[in-house]
Amino acid sequence: MEIPVESTRERLLNIAEQRFGEGGYEGTSLRAITVAAAANIAAVNYHFGSKEALLRAAVARAMAPVNTERRRRLDQLEAKGDPAAEQLIRAFIEPGLDLVLRRGERGPVVARFIGRVAFDPSQRIRELYAAESDPVEARYLAALQAALPRSTPEAVAFGYVNMLGLLALHQSQALGLEVGEDPAKLAENLIAFLVAAFDRGLRD
Repeated sequence: MEIPVESTRERLLNIAEQRFGEGGYEGTSLRAITVAAAANIAAVNYHFGSKEALLRAAVARAMAPVNTERRRRLDQLEAKGDPAAEQLIRAFIEPGLDLVLRRGERGPVVARFIGRVAFDPSQRIRELYAAESDPVEARYLAALQAALPRSTPEAVAFGYVNMLGLLALHQSQALGLEVGEDPAKLAENLIAFLVAAFDRGLRD
């Protein structure tokens, strides 16, 4: 059986995920990516156009299955009626951590990449990430606000931003935890923590 050869475009995206996840956007040179991918700057320009466009393509590729699954779960929950906060939190968190489960050995690399980009020091990079995730995330925020009528919309939004931050910290392994060891257990612990925080900490 013939083993498919990885294209130059795929190599560049894979290396970009790894290097951006480790060093951030500003801390990663385009030359470092091209050398590791056995490519050149001309290849980046041909396939993507620029370093930022390479990052955008990598984010879009990584987030596409997450956004699709989050949207599917939310559609199902809303079709059944008014979802509870715990259901919404689970439907949001699990696809983010499933990056590890569904991508095999590359799972931790992809998860770390997304976690790093989501809270990059550069506002421009955060906006780039938000462009790929905001549409479905806005729906979850609205659903959580409806599910938590005893809290103000501002309080729920505060909790929501912190949920995003905590998920990104675990994905980036900034807390020193190895996401790939047991993502299912991590998901359950994280969901339980967030449910308690929303339920007890955001009431007026």
